[in-house]
Amino acid sequence: MRYLFGGLVLINAITLAYYLFIPQPSVTDSLKLVEAEIIQPLAFTNSATYIAPPVGKVE
Repeated sequence: MRYLFGGLVLINAITLAYYLFIPQPSVTDSLKLVEAEIIQPLAFTNSATYIAPPVGKVE
């Protein structure tokens, strides 16, 4: 059991080191265009004007 745990820790350390030193993929132009389309400001409407008045209040 001790060797199994040690082996799993070793495999985990090797995997972590492998993924830490792999160069990250570069961002392509098409990905930049799609990201720009997704991140657009949304139109904001104030919904507080449509809320009913509190119960018991006469206007």
